[in-house]
Amino acid sequence: MSELNTSPAVLIATAGAAALALTACGGGAGTASTGSGSGGGTTTPPAVVPPTTPKATAAQSSRLLAQAQFAATDTEIAAVQAQGFSGWLDAQFALPASQTGWDWLMANGYNDVSFITQTQPMDYMIWKQLMGTSDQLRKRVALALSEIMVASINGVAVNWRSFALAAYWDTLVANAFGNFRTLLEAITLNPGMGYYLNTLGNQKATTAGRVPDENYAREVMQLFTIGLHELNTDGTEKLGSTGLPIETYTQSDVTNLARVFTGWNLDNTGSTATNLLNVKQPMANNAALHETGASTFLGVTVPANATATESLKIALDTLFNHANVGPFIGKQLIQRLVTSNPTTAYVGRVAAVFNNNGAGVRGDLKAVIKAVLLDDEARNDATLARTDFGRIREPIVRLVQWARTFNVTSPSDQWRIADTASDSTRLGQSPLRSASVFNFFRPGYVPPNTALATAGQVAPELQIASEVTVAGYINYMQTVVKAGLADAVPAYTNELALVADTTALVDRLNLLLAANQLSAATLATIRTALASIAITTDAGKLNRVAAAVWLVMSAPEYLVQK
Repeated sequence: MSELNTSPAVLIATAGAAALALTACGGGAGTASTGSGSGGGTTTPPAVVPPTTPKATAAQSSRLLAQAQFAATDTEIAAVQAQGFSGWLDAQFALPASQTGWDWLMANGYNDVSFITQTQPMDYMIWKQLMGTSDQLRKRVALALSEIMVASINGVAVNWRSFALAAYWDTLVANAFGNFRTLLEAITLNPGMGYYLNTLGNQKATTAGRVPDENYAREVMQLFTIGLHELNTDGTEKLGSTGLPIETYTQSDVTNLARVFTGWNLDNTGSTATNLLNVKQPMANNAALHETGASTFLGVTVPANATATESLKIALDTLFNHANVGPFIGKQLIQRLVTSNPTTAYVGRVAAVFNNNGAGVRGDLKAVIKAVLLDDEARNDATLARTDFGRIREPIVRLVQWARTFNVTSPSDQWRIADTASDSTRLGQSPLRSASVFNFFRPGYVPPNTALATAGQVAPELQIASEVTVAGYINYMQTVVKAGLADAVPAYTNELALVADTTALVDRLNLLLAANQLSAATLATIRTALASIAITTDAGKLNRVAAAVWLVMSAPEYLVQK
């Protein structure tokens, strides 16, 4: 896109990207408490009145699609308008699950021993899952869960690691619309998670001084279920008599819970060097290595001589039924899909659905997802005017949105999109490649020395934003939007048909990519920049379309999703 190098487009893209790090707001008023770190409370704004229009507008439909999945197309916008918000969600829940990541790896021959230590197949697999499968809502929720119950290929340095991460991902996908208790057990016994947080191969204490590894016991409480501090149903922290938050667990709880996660290892039943079942099947327990003494944690005791299965059930039931889980998990799902700082009322409504889906069932994720996406704060247009509402679009979601909006396909079905984690030359983030169990960013991250910090608000995604990552994203996307990625290439058919009409072209992109949230000033600046690009040749036409996409995806109002 050499024609852009000296155009006004460069200036607006650079300014827009800088705004991401300097001025973007993180989310709604209300508590910023996350149960795992910083944040404070603000006054809950007045309740907004639900929309009364019988049919959603195109912009309202695009907004829902951006929160519920990865992208909006003409067909999907029409579907939301025809079915209504709730009806559309029900239709998405009813869609059959697409091909699993595991099956895709097998179908493409990655079970050949030449790939036994390779990580690239995992990258291809996850991009295929995010960009090239039909069940977007399921995949969007799975991605959110992968940033709460984190396992990363960077910490699974074992044979067949790509398959191990595929099995972990498939576990999230399979349980995305199920019950949280089932998901919790499936993740606990997943070999990839076992490798990552040391339950795999964990053994009981011995007289020689060996003690059970405490890694999973600590993280399953701190990050996957209950957080660090006791919470009210609305997500605010409970305070003790000293005025300080009350800790949910102690070191003794960690030590005793760790005894439950002993004796677990790979289940080698039916596995060979090339069929890899041992990194897919739930871990099996060796009773000789499992702790048989009594273990007391969180006020519950696993009796002496309980079997590994009995011990695990008591432990996971205890965690699942803890009062913190609804607000702790519910708030993070709101953050990942809708707004970084939901009001306490919003969190409370979602937590109430987690606690009881209306039919007496606790942990119904389908009901929770509906509660998150259909809540008045998520759907009402009044929140668009609030400067304290929204979230930063994380880089990998932006890339997937581009791919799905413009019908990116991989004719070979290889999806050879490499690791995108480079700060300077790519996105600064790559799915299933978090640097630690704390995800790419913490839910309670507060950008220091900012208006957000002064207001007691959080902006999780800004933890991975810097001058380097902002420039890296801009430069990377300038190439990607025009040339595609390997053989994954876009089809700008509808956009090229509008190339001579910059107003129509930019308006279309504003609707599909930003749900009509770009300001009039930004739209005018983009149109002016596009008018400077000649379209007398096919190459020139493509340059104008690609520039339009790139500039919209660099604009501050796009980067802050409302």
